[in-house]
Amino acid sequence: MDRIAIFGAGAVGSYLGAFMTRDGVDVTLIDQWPAHVEAVKTGGLRVSGSQGDFVTPAKAIHLHEAQGLREPFDIVFIAVKSYDTPWAAAFMKPYLKPDGFMVSSQNGINDRTIEAVAGPGRVVGCVMSGISVALWEPGHVTRGGAPGRDRGHDVFRVGEPDGALTARLERVVGLVSSVDGARATSNLWGERWSKLATNCMGNPVGAMSGLGSHGQADLAEARRLKMRVGREVAAVGMALGHHVEAINGVEARDWLRIDEGDVLEELDSRLRAKGRVDWHSSMGQDVIKGRRTEIEHLNGLVARRGAEAGVPTPYNDAAVAMLREIDAGRAGPAPSRIREALARAEGGG
Repeated sequence: MDRIAIFGAGAVGSYLGAFMTRDGVDVTLIDQWPAHVEAVKTGGLRVSGSQGDFVTPAKAIHLHEAQGLREPFDIVFIAVKSYDTPWAAAFMKPYLKPDGFMVSSQNGINDRTIEAVAGPGRVVGCVMSGISVALWEPGHVTRGGAPGRDRGHDVFRVGEPDGALTARLERVVGLVSSVDGARATSNLWGERWSKLATNCMGNPVGAMSGLGSHGQADLAEARRLKMRVGREVAAVGMALGHHVEAINGVEARDWLRIDEGDVLEELDSRLRAKGRVDWHSSMGQDVIKGRRTEIEHLNGLVARRGAEAGVPTPYNDAAVAMLREIDAGRAGPAPSRIREALARAEGGG
């Protein structure tokens, strides 16, 4: 049996760890939130939400307790915020077997960053689309969105940076299948850019406005900003030569036709749809918790790569500017921030 570490027992890391542990996988959670680690140690890891409620006696350790580890890991899942990726990979490298590898199970595109630390060929990407999890209190992780497996959707897409379909992909697919639908992909970067688009659309709009998913769906300005952001992400990804997978169920090339009436109507209709829970995205959760957001690694990445590719990104630029103000404490979330972002992008602010 593979020996697994999950570095970063936040919402995603805890959810993965809970299901894997329940299925008998040897998993160790490593995290920097003391209260969460202690809660798991003393009372187990509680799961609630759309996949039912259960408690599993997961193994969890503090960062400083890693020095007591005696046996290295076969696979290390990196599940921290994107800005913590370099030090997280460096921290775990000494605890990885010589033939082991790391898995980037994060928002953003961090695979090459991990590889630069862990070494060539020692990273696998795991794109997660529609997992919708949150960790609001120590020891308790919850899922808001409906399981993908129930509707024919593979939440997890696992790929090699070079596009090869390898045996180790199937090992990772087997692990994350304990949670939800999963498959190997030969198009990691196209999957990454598709997920980047959905992250860049929903995350900053929710974070700058304070609205949950239902409030965003009801607000025409929120839907408009999301569509414009999504078009830019698709355009940049394609300009970089990636075969960007469908975004929110619509082919990436169709996002470039957003000013055509039929396409606009279809996308607007999709963005009006509501799930059963009025959900706050991960960036929205960060703002609520007073934490630094991942804006520079999501919309900021699109803006930087767009500049390299010669693709203008005014709507992503505006989202970055708004979240920088919020991160710096110079502004707070409010629905009016959406209008401000649109005005900034369109030359009126």
